[in-house]
Amino acid sequence: MPAFSLPGGTLNYRLDGPAEAPVLVLSNSLGTDLHMWDAQVPALSEHFRVLRLDTRGHGGSLVTPGPYSIEQLSGDLLALADGLGIGRFSFCGLSMGGLIGQWLGIHAGDRVERLVLCNTAAKIGNDETWNGRIDTVLKGREQAMRELRDATIARWFTAGFARTRPEVVKPVVAVLAQSSPDGYAANCAAVRDADFREQLGRIRAPTLIVCGEADPVTTPADGRFMQARIAGAQLVELPAAHLSNVEAGDAFTQHLLAFLRG
Repeated sequence: MPAFSLPGGTLNYRLDGPAEAPVLVLSNSLGTDLHMWDAQVPALSEHFRVLRLDTRGHGGSLVTPGPYSIEQLSGDLLALADGLGIGRFSFCGLSMGGLIGQWLGIHAGDRVERLVLCNTAAKIGNDETWNGRIDTVLKGREQAMRELRDATIARWFTAGFARTRPEVVKPVVAVLAQSSPDGYAANCAAVRDADFREQLGRIRAPTLIVCGEADPVTTPADGRFMQARIAGAQLVELPAAHLSNVEAGDAFTQHLLAFLRG
């Protein structure tokens, strides 16, 4: 896959779909990579030029010293878009990717055509939880990442889906186990420090909020909080836990396309 140069390394990205089509950017969640969107790309790329990237600290992208910030990660994305000659684009991000989407909607609204915020919240978790995870990962390194993989399955997927669809679950959580401890911890800090609760009203782009009915991380209540503060925002709840685009893939793609195509 192609790479885009930044100070300290390169961003790994991929483009699919017709070159003349409107651009849709997909942003991964914490601990995954651009392949988390594989199930959506065939349908999306019929209508859009789909740009996926491994967020800094993930997949094949650069790992620089942390902590990171959502502003920094959003700046990476804008630099990539500029480098590719992309002006305005629609954006879909899940969890940490949804935080990046909120930052873009608030601070770079002139670039955003339509905004989709999936399984995310204006404030995710608390400092104590994130600091504990950062300490565990930096002390335990690769072993800690493998242990985190096992604990994460219950957050990312419902028990029934994890039990009956291991061929889907295992490749996704394997990415987490193989992630850079330094990159993961630096991104945990970015999620920890992000708080857009008082700024959501500045988002003007047409917005769709996607929630998982069984998401223990970013709940439907978090989605309704955002909906109440973003003018005209739509909300849909899917039968899934945190990775709703994986667990409820067909329904997710249908709702996404319906919204993005107006």
